[in-house]
Amino acid sequence: MAQEYAVSQPQGFKNQIENVAIVGAAGYSGKYIVEELLRNGKQKVTAITREGGTSQMPDGVQVKKVSYDDHEALTEALRGQDALIITMGVQAPPDQQTKLIEAAAAANVPWVFPNEFGNDNANEALRRDVFINDVKTQYRDLIEKLGKSAWVGICCGFWYEFSLGGGLDTYGFDMKNRTLTLFDDGTQALSTSTLPQVGRAVANLVGLKILRDDENDKSPCLSDFKNKFAYVASFVVSQKDMLESVLRVTKTEAKDWKITSEPTAQRFQRGNELFQKGDFSGMRISLYTRNFYPDQSGNFAVTRGLDNDKLGLPKEDLDEFTQLSVRLAMDGTLERYGK
Repeated sequence: MAQEYAVSQPQGFKNQIENVAIVGAAGYSGKYIVEELLRNGKQKVTAITREGGTSQMPDGVQVKKVSYDDHEALTEALRGQDALIITMGVQAPPDQQTKLIEAAAAANVPWVFPNEFGNDNANEALRRDVFINDVKTQYRDLIEKLGKSAWVGICCGFWYEFSLGGGLDTYGFDMKNRTLTLFDDGTQALSTSTLPQVGRAVANLVGLKILRDDENDKSPCLSDFKNKFAYVASFVVSQKDMLESVLRVTKTEAKDWKITSEPTAQRFQRGNELFQKGDFSGMRISLYTRNFYPDQSGNFAVTRGLDNDKLGLPKEDLDEFTQLSVRLAMDGTLERYGK
């Protein structure tokens, strides 16, 4: 397909996203996306919430309350939007995102950021082995089938501050009891992101020009990511790298911790067996463990390369977010994470 340029578009063409709607604006990642959108100040931000919702939104955010089961009302709420950003928890009703995508198509919303925040779902092996990754394919396919919107997925890995302190099921650390389970020998690195970095990534993406101005314009544009993933990360670290950071911020030594190991293949199978028995923790175990396989599936910084520089993302301090994670784990904030 020939490269399109803004200079060749019909009169009245807008080369910027001006209106952004977001679902889950008060959620784990949504609130950081909203914060960065408001900080950038380039778009009018609308939060789409359920009727009866009580979440408080920051100043500068318009709120539209609507029933997701009312297609016409949902379509009307999205009319005039240039982009829809969907953020939802893993236990949200599976048809909820479908309804949002269908309404976005009916409202002619040109860009949809589906609920794609995490693993590299362009990786076929990772999709095949982890069902929660594979089910997301249907939403990208639906967007393309409807033909009214383009999608952009955010491959950011796991949220570092939640995963490090999230317990033995995630990155293998139990902060309160000072125990650590290494997956294999703990040296396999993966790409991981902080929530503020994810917020900046999304806000900076929608802040890009939609098309390059002309053939002399070499700057990144949103169309570079049309029906593709943007790859962003804060850190590329192994469990042993994380441990060194934990030791620094807690002022402890390795001898103060109980450190064991478990083969990744065995751990992955154990997680699957738990989940098949109805134990939701098994899904977390399998999901996280699969990203530490030596095939580099979880290290997309190596396999894909990062878009951090294109999006103007800053370098972050590992110990700063390790310290935050330790605090969240110790005060109990993370006890219900992922449950």
